[in-house]
Order: sequence, then structure tokens, then C-alpha cells
Amino acid sequence: MIIDLINESPSRVYHTMIQTLIPRPVAWVLSENENMSLNLAPFSYFSAVSSDPPLIMLSIGKKPNGDLKDTRLNIIEREKFVVHIAHRELAQSVTNSAAGFDKGQSEVEELGLATTRFGDFLLPRLQDCRVAYACEKYRVEDITSNQAMILGLVKAIYVNDEIILPSENDKLKLDPKKLDAIGRLGGDDYGYLGQVEEITRPK
Repeated sequence: MIIDLINESPSRVYHTMIQTLIPRPVAWVLSENENMSLNLAPFSYFSAVSSDPPLIMLSIGKKPNGDLKDTRLNIIEREKFVVHIAHRELAQSVTNSAAGFDKGQSEVEELGLATTRFGDFLLPRLQDCRVAYACEKYRVEDITSNQAMILGLVKAIYVNDEIILPSENDKLKLDPKKLDAIGRLGGDDYGYLGQVEEITRPK
């Protein structure tokens, strides 16, 4: 089957893409609302873009009523945000944070999630996540009338000491099974790491 996306509705394009481009990492994004409460929402249109400078990308749309989603508005107006890589035990909380909370309502508080200081960064990080990126707005590009691409400059990365492996050089080496990050599939499905195989790259 060949699916001609040119003649498909945006909804059918979306559902086709999210079920074929898998697994996708989930950016669990903490930002600050106008009332200084903490907003938390998941996004799976997310990836690394550059290491010099260190940039990550989020693609965030609008609410059904046309308003900007809270995360998008918060990043535009207050510039700082924290991207977490959630693991298996937090998958339900990740999904619950996607519910339609009222503007200014804190998903962090409603879900009973603990936060902790993130070095000298303005915002805290979620205490239970094993990886977190302290980011500031680098660029926001409106891709369509609905969708925006947000580039975040990564200022610091938190890594839980328990997932760090011994290394023979100065490069950080993590245990992916101990990180146990969730991957977004289509519909309501998530995936987790199964077999991990090391394949040496050619010289």
C-alpha cells in the first residue's frame, strides 16, 4: 500500500505518521505558567537537532479552540523549560499530564509529582526522572498556522548516577536498560526497550 499524503486530511496524516515513525522519544516538558505554577505536558514530536550548540526540537500545535498550548506560550513568554526523559514506572503519569487541565492549573501538583532543585537553573526538575535537560528558548518558528517548531538551547543535563556505566575514556556511557525510557507508538501505545545489541561502526 502506498498512502498519498497530499490527498489525505491532516488527521489521517497525523495518525499515519505516529504509527509508522516509531518508537519516538517523549519530551515531558516542565514550564512556568503566568501565575508561577508549574505546567507539565508530554510531546512526542521531539528530537535532538545539534550538539554545537546543543539544541533540541519540540513541535507543538494549538488547542482545539485555536489558543496556543500552555507549554508553547510559556516557552515563548518566559523562555526557560525543562525536558524530562520519563521511564516505565512514570508512563501513566506522563499520559495523565496530557489531560485538559485548566489554564494556570499545575499538572505537577495535581498528579502529586515531587520536584527538586536543578543546580542553579531557574526551574526545578522532576525528582523521579533519571534524565532531564535544562533548556532556554533558542528559536520559535511557526511552521503552519497551527504548528510551531521550538528549538531549545540545552544549558545542562541531569543524569541519575545509578544509570552511568564505567567508561575507559572521557565519554559518558549510560545503561539504556536502567534508564528504561518510554517510547511513544501510535494511538495509546507505548513501547519499552527489549533486546539491546551493540553493533560496532566501521572505522
